[in-house]
Amino acid sequence: MTSAAVEILGLGLGILGWVGVILACGLPMWQVSAFIDVNIVVAQTIWEGLWMSCVVQSTGQMQCKVYDSILALPPEVQAGRALTVIVALLGLVALMVTVVGAQCTNCIRPGKMKSRIVIAGGAIYILCGVLVLVPLCWFANIVISDFYDPTVPPSQKREMGAALYIGWAATALLLFGGCLICCCSCSQRDETSFPVKYSAPRRPTSNGEYDKKNYV
Repeated sequence: MTSAAVEILGLGLGILGWVGVILACGLPMWQVSAFIDVNIVVAQTIWEGLWMSCVVQSTGQMQCKVYDSILALPPEVQAGRALTVIVALLGLVALMVTVVGAQCTNCIRPGKMKSRIVIAGGAIYILCGVLVLVPLCWFANIVISDFYDPTVPPSQKREMGAALYIGWAATALLLFGGCLICCCSCSQRDETSFPVKYSAPRRPTSNGEYDKKNYV
């Protein structure tokens, strides 16, 4: 596989990871109700996300409500909001930077500057993966700690929702895509950093002197 194909593959993985982060940010299923009671039949299921909470009835009806106050939210929700929005914006920046410096585009002439721009785009993708990993692990730690805490009532215990798993998958795509872009660009830069120079051999003329055209 050529370096351009690897670069396109890394860009595609980065775009998929960026879309996955946006999807996980908007879904209300960051933590869901934990069914640990003896009674299996439940009347409703509670979903809690970064922006709203939803109640799903056993009949299939769902009611969602956006959080009224921002300052009254728990710190993990506030941090999750901020970091996911930042990652969504940085992902757009990484996409534009990578496309500008990609080998399949002619926005910039091939050279060291073009490779550096692509490396910057891959580094931004890696940064996005690291940033979005913080609220995901924070939420998971709180959910697991409360689940095994005997002082927390069973009705308030939660389990990890689908949004966390989507976010972790998006993180893996961002990190892997960013690494592919950076590695491909670094290898291409190493190949072009030491150009080979050829010089014509000097041949003496009939009078014993070297021809001046060999020095041009």
